[in-house]
Amino acid sequence: MALESSTNDSCRSEKTVSLVWGCELTRETPTYTFDVPEEWSYEQQLALRTICLGEKAKDEFHVVEIMPPKESKESAPVCIANLKLSVLPMVTTQGLDLNPPVTFRLKSGSGPVYLAGQHVTAVSPWNNTVEEEEEEEEEEEESQEDEEMEESSKEESPVKPAKVRASKRGAAAKKESEPPVREQSQAKGASRGRKSAAKK
Repeated sequence: MALESSTNDSCRSEKTVSLVWGCELTRETPTYTFDVPEEWSYEQQLALRTICLGEKAKDEFHVVEIMPPKESKESAPVCIANLKLSVLPMVTTQGLDLNPPVTFRLKSGSGPVYLAGQHVTAVSPWNNTVEEEEEEEEEEEESQEDEEMEESSKEESPVKPAKVRASKRGAAAKKESEPPVREQSQAKGASRGRKSAAKK
């Protein structure tokens, strides 16, 4: 799954672009922060879909939580998964759409724990007006070149009259040269309903 593009039904003026996203939490790297650069003026979201244990995970409890933002000192971390290899090695999450920055932490367990989801970007059409204008200009240039090619090919090859095949003319001449006697004998045999026996 590389890049998927679809339109947002609630707001037709925006286009959403979804990218596959994932991260790994281990004892060595227990935290991961999903963040986007400040210069990105588009609306960003992380839609978390699955949390699962890796193949080398031990049969122990692995607790994954979301850390509160650094600005917020009042809220506590939120546990989103408690996995154990022999009991629950994977969990799917629906409706867990998070706005960046989001920090995930492996509170307990040695991992590896894999988080996967979609990085969704809402792109406004007025941000792409320059690109669309360039594309339209390129299309106009291509269509003008195509028209010029068609006109030049018409000038180079004049229309030729259609030829009548010689075999059709020969077949018509043969039909006219057949003797009328043959046609009469066929007419007699046709009136009786069966062919007459050959006389000896």
